Amino acid sequence: MYKSILSFFLVICILPLYSQDNQLLIPPTISGESIELTLAEGSHQFFEGINTPTLGINGNILGPTIILQKGEQIDFTVNNQIGETTTIHWHGMHVSAENDGGPHTKILNNTSWNPNFTVLDKAATYWYHPHLHQNTNNHVLRGMAGLIIVQDDDEASLPLPREYGVDDIPLVIQTKTFDDDKLIVLGTSAKDTEVLANATRNAFVNVPAQIVRFRLLNGASQRIFELGLTNNMSFFQIASDGGLLASAVELKRLRLSPGERAEILIDLSSVEGQEIAIKSYASELQRGYYGAAQIGMNAMMTIPNYNTNPLNGSDFDILKLIVDEPNGNGVSIIPNQLVAVTPYNSSAVNNIRQLLFTPKTFSPSNMVNGPFVIDGNSFDINTINQTINLNDVEIWEITNQSMIAHPFHIHDVQFYIISRNGVPVPANEQGRKDVVLVPPMFGTVKFIAKFEDFANNTIPYMYHCHMLTHEDDGMMGQFVVVDPLSTNNKIIDNVTIFPNPTTKYIYVKGDELIKIKIINSQGIVLFSQSSFKKEIKIDMERFSSGIYYLKTKTINGTSIHKIVKL
Repeated sequence: MYKSILSFFLVICILPLYSQDNQLLIPPTISGESIELTLAEGSHQFFEGINTPTLGINGNILGPTIILQKGEQIDFTVNNQIGETTTIHWHGMHVSAENDGGPHTKILNNTSWNPNFTVLDKAATYWYHPHLHQNTNNHVLRGMAGLIIVQDDDEASLPLPREYGVDDIPLVIQTKTFDDDKLIVLGTSAKDTEVLANATRNAFVNVPAQIVRFRLLNGASQRIFELGLTNNMSFFQIASDGGLLASAVELKRLRLSPGERAEILIDLSSVEGQEIAIKSYASELQRGYYGAAQIGMNAMMTIPNYNTNPLNGSDFDILKLIVDEPNGNGVSIIPNQLVAVTPYNSSAVNNIRQLLFTPKTFSPSNMVNGPFVIDGNSFDINTINQTINLNDVEIWEITNQSMIAHPFHIHDVQFYIISRNGVPVPANEQGRKDVVLVPPMFGTVKFIAKFEDFANNTIPYMYHCHMLTHEDDGMMGQFVVVDPLSTNNKIIDNVTIFPNPTTKYIYVKGDELIKIKIINSQGIVLFSQSSFKKEIKIDMERFSSGIYYLKTKTINGTSIHKIVKL
């Protein structure tokens, strides 16, 4: 009884300190096999007494937290009522290209989109947001974004906090620019001086004096957060973008770039009755990382309004925690061992791809402002930049020749980071990831991924910088995953091959041949030739003994035949 009375008076004493602060908004949850989302205009009071026009999903701002179970089949209905075209992308989730919600999958105003898929992902925190080219940033800035929580048996077996909004707190961290009328400023702006936690300025939340789980999303357009706690308290990261880590990693700082997620545990049992804060220690960010005191190497390398933004290079609160008494049924021990984490074997790699980040044109200003390009090319929705074979394991090597760090995101897959600047990454980055921060000034990142389950010759996936201002300016490419042993075209069987098996040559005969490919058992194309003949001779002596596949395209369709090379 005495403890309860004491806690009551402590809260009464603390509350006046928060006269200018606001209770953290906790988004509602939605789940089930059929989920309906409505995108619509709304308004939200970021500032007391002032209604700011917004866009929201099933509400005025942000979207509901979608809770999914691994293995369940989900049917979505996404209704667009915002007055313009948009899309919805399931960021981090492993779904087919036609369900991914990239810029090709437009939802016109007053129409609906009906994706459906089986949840194949591991337990983690994902998110969803618009992805319409040149409008992604504006639609996210105006309020459309929400979290996705995937649950599975491995996560359920662990002693982790799971009471949503009580000891399992969703936290969407963003910054925005407001004009004098408290309207959201769209487009590129370095005046992002308002820090928002779940669309709440000066946010606070009451939490129990026990272990509390925070699901963190950097949903900002461009700002990097160097997260930590008051007085350098330790916390434990248990999950990265796409899944739980092998073990809990004790940290005092967590760098989170746009698009990245992390789950952390904070043990609050020793600070009952106190106030602490989740902060960004931006004073510790190095030059070249958006949010640091200095962005460029000299006075010519600066972003307009950057040096006058009080957040840059300063430490600031993101969310204040008022620590109440424990709720009696909470978690009291942080589990050490979590789940098995098995990166792909680099000895089984089918291909290595190299990407290069540069400004579109080189000048001191463009080195930090852009526009930026990948491999010299701005995004072209009609150009496929990469073609990947189904089930291939690939290493991607990214080099950044600009003077600003870029968070790189790839759709379709989760990857494992091999190295950054040639050095293995720390333990908290050794889990499944879909966003990785590429350092500035010739920084490099290398990761490994497997492209499995989904192939589509026509609908691509994206890869891009997740600084939304850079993405909208064209820092994006697209890839298709193709199955070289199958076709979506009409299959015919009027092509003959002889001799088969063979030791030296084969003759291919049929209708007018347009394209011929020889593919090995790993799906790698070894030979490709265009032809307008009805018969062609192919030298097979160049290939070692084994099984190969001949894929032909004629005026009447396509066919695949097995070839045995003796």
